[in-house]
Amino acid sequence: MTGSGTDSLPPIGWTQKYRLRLKRRRLLWQAFRSRHQLTSLSNRTDQIRPGAILAFTTLRNEMTRLPWFFRHYRALGVDHFLIVDNGSDDGLVDYLLQQPDVSIWQTYASYRASRYGVLWLTWLQMRYGHAHWTLTVDADELLIYPEHDTRPLSDLTACLERQGRTAFGALMLDLYPKGPLGTQDYDPETDPTRVLNWFDPGPYRVQRQSPLGNLWVQGGARERVFFADAPRRSPTLNKLPLVRWSRRYAYVNSSHSALPRHLNAAYDGPGGDTPSGILLHTKFLPEVVDKSTSEKARGQHFHDPDLFATYYDAIRDQPDMWTPQSACFEGWEQMQRLGLMGKLR
Repeated sequence: MTGSGTDSLPPIGWTQKYRLRLKRRRLLWQAFRSRHQLTSLSNRTDQIRPGAILAFTTLRNEMTRLPWFFRHYRALGVDHFLIVDNGSDDGLVDYLLQQPDVSIWQTYASYRASRYGVLWLTWLQMRYGHAHWTLTVDADELLIYPEHDTRPLSDLTACLERQGRTAFGALMLDLYPKGPLGTQDYDPETDPTRVLNWFDPGPYRVQRQSPLGNLWVQGGARERVFFADAPRRSPTLNKLPLVRWSRRYAYVNSSHSALPRHLNAAYDGPGGDTPSGILLHTKFLPEVVDKSTSEKARGQHFHDPDLFATYYDAIRDQPDMWTPQSACFEGWEQMQRLGLMGKLR
């Protein structure tokens, strides 16, 4: 299976192809229109050179995560960060303005109405990301891949290009502490995996959906703890965070799926044959308990927020997510042994 061909996806008819083409054009048009919602606070995109690797992020009140976020992705070789701030009030904007490799836009428009920030980022990717390898991640996601501790992203993208691949998929792996949520100490200047050092090695369910051909991966810790009675509502864990972008491309549902549909062939899930990485999900830092109260009130993170009110309430109850079956996070080699990360070949 390759990330640039369509022969590895289930075939679809001409009617479905036509509808997907219209959908992609509609998404691009919506993204183009959304540009009016963005106010540039610091545009340093004149620093971007051919071949630069770019990171795109939408965030709000993530000051706790940003020091390590930048340290991690700068170490991987990200050349420039393009960030949309959605009305932060925790000092984050002032911090971002001090970063020499960051361009920042701000909006107070609805995160949910922007398709959870996708429209804002799609516009920036159309404007600045064309022909670049682009990394689209949330502030609580840290990408790792085979040999990431010694091989920069430029090595990874060169390897993908030699194989004719235009995208790179990853499993979003929920990390959690041992003990009740919210009771740990965390220094923002340190690696969050020192606090969140446990995960569920499985089970994970994988199916490919039609007509997009995208994966739907579910399971893991959040499903076990928060969605045991309604597993089909549990979070989607597959993403395509790294793409050699074209202004004709568009993410459909966050970075879980994309158009044109051939991009979705880039990832075949845990245990698959395609090269893949892991997005270490650091949602469950100690602040998650207080944040759940505010996010429940805002109602911006789910299509039907009322259906997920019990999820936020359950986090506020400070459960201990650890079980004797939990595995201690050790690094990328462990991910490969467990079949959660694919090899580069």
